[in-house]
Amino acid sequence: MVTLTLTSWIPQLHPPSCTEDQQQNDQCTGPTSAQMGILFLGLGFLTIGTGGIRPCSIPFGVDQFDRTTEQGRRGINSFFNWYYTSFTVVLMIALTLVVYIQDSVSWVLGFGIPTLLMVGSIILFFLGTRVYVYVKPEGSIFSGIARVFVAAYKKRRVNIPVEGEKEGAYYDPPLRKGSVVAKLPFTKRFRWLNKAAVILEGEKDANGCPSNQWRLCSIQQVEEVKCLIKIIPVWASGIICFTAMSQQGTFTVSQALKMDRHLGPKFQIPPGSLIVISMLTVGIWIPFYDRILVPALQKITKHEGGITLLQRMGIGIVFSILSMVVAGLFERERRASAILQAGPDGIAPMSVMWLAPQLILMGFAEAFNIIGQIEFYNKEFPEHMRSIANSLFFCTIAGASYLSALVVVIVHDVTGKPGRPDWLTKNINQGKVDYFYYLLAGMGVLNLIYFLFCARRYHYKSGYGVTEEEPHLDLELNQLKH
Repeated sequence: MVTLTLTSWIPQLHPPSCTEDQQQNDQCTGPTSAQMGILFLGLGFLTIGTGGIRPCSIPFGVDQFDRTTEQGRRGINSFFNWYYTSFTVVLMIALTLVVYIQDSVSWVLGFGIPTLLMVGSIILFFLGTRVYVYVKPEGSIFSGIARVFVAAYKKRRVNIPVEGEKEGAYYDPPLRKGSVVAKLPFTKRFRWLNKAAVILEGEKDANGCPSNQWRLCSIQQVEEVKCLIKIIPVWASGIICFTAMSQQGTFTVSQALKMDRHLGPKFQIPPGSLIVISMLTVGIWIPFYDRILVPALQKITKHEGGITLLQRMGIGIVFSILSMVVAGLFERERRASAILQAGPDGIAPMSVMWLAPQLILMGFAEAFNIIGQIEFYNKEFPEHMRSIANSLFFCTIAGASYLSALVVVIVHDVTGKPGRPDWLTKNINQGKVDYFYYLLAGMGVLNLIYFLFCARRYHYKSGYGVTEEEPHLDLELNQLKH
């Protein structure tokens, strides 16, 4: 942030200012290679810093709670809700107040304020170093995962011990004293991985430890890899849900540009600020959900979180589908109004606030699905894999971005005909954005079916739901496990 602030403050680090007339006549002076290099350097620092903070902030926060007590578990449940609420509120301020300062006051001040806030946050963070709970690292996560696969492959021709021969056949040492990692039960799923823990002659040294860690793994290591594998199908369902959120954020701006954005005689709503409606929905709903709805649901379902995490994610997918359907219906009315009654600028005589319902529904989708995903990954991954859990969440966002780009390219190519614009043509009044919304809704329905299929077969990690032997239809409220 310091580098970005300097690029806006020091004249030599940015190109000269450009008037609107110069922009229209393409007479603006572009940045030099050195100026672009410094800008990319600042963005690179920002990317590295973000990559260090985002995957680790939630696991570090969870480590501050005692998961062995009921109060600690309740605190963790609320932590995820309030973490995302505070994140949303801060993002809302950044997209409104800070953007206004950058556009209307000064870019130096617009970058300087976040920089000072970042310095303040660093100071506050280090002031708490004496009271934080620190969890010692358990070793490399990725090498542990690789060892299980390598050991299982090397023993691919080894027979799995039958029921009566299991005692002593598998390597199952006790956990290290003081470890915060919970002992995982031995399961029958992905049985081919169990071969990695089968003890063969000469694989243990005199102390009872593996003589080669790439040939013999513990049951705990095998079960941790199983946790990762069984989460992947559920993780994949989040990509399409995020795709709908991403595309709505893009095309809502296009819709708003062709609608009446006035609030009163003088104020005009910036198109990019409409996304604040979704954020306000999250900011209002989460406190109500956490403090009022969850306690009420706990009395009905006897479940610690009111409803299960997979149910919460499924409800979010339903809201994203509804948001796409409503967006398509309103876009059809907006385009019809623009064609029949619009002025020379193509603006429909409809208030931009007609876009609020679809944004509110998408806010509910975020509140249920996104927070549900974050909590699900952090609870279902083994304790020392939580940084991967949060990285997986951001991989969902990245995957949705790539899928969004692919869908847009395909729609452009398939729907565009000679003499007829495609659905997503630059002039939104000539396109069929409503059809695009319906396409996303259809993808959402297929995604929901896929999610239900995965959720019905998912077995929660011991301690957060059912065990391996218990059948569980997760998305049916009347069959919640107590």
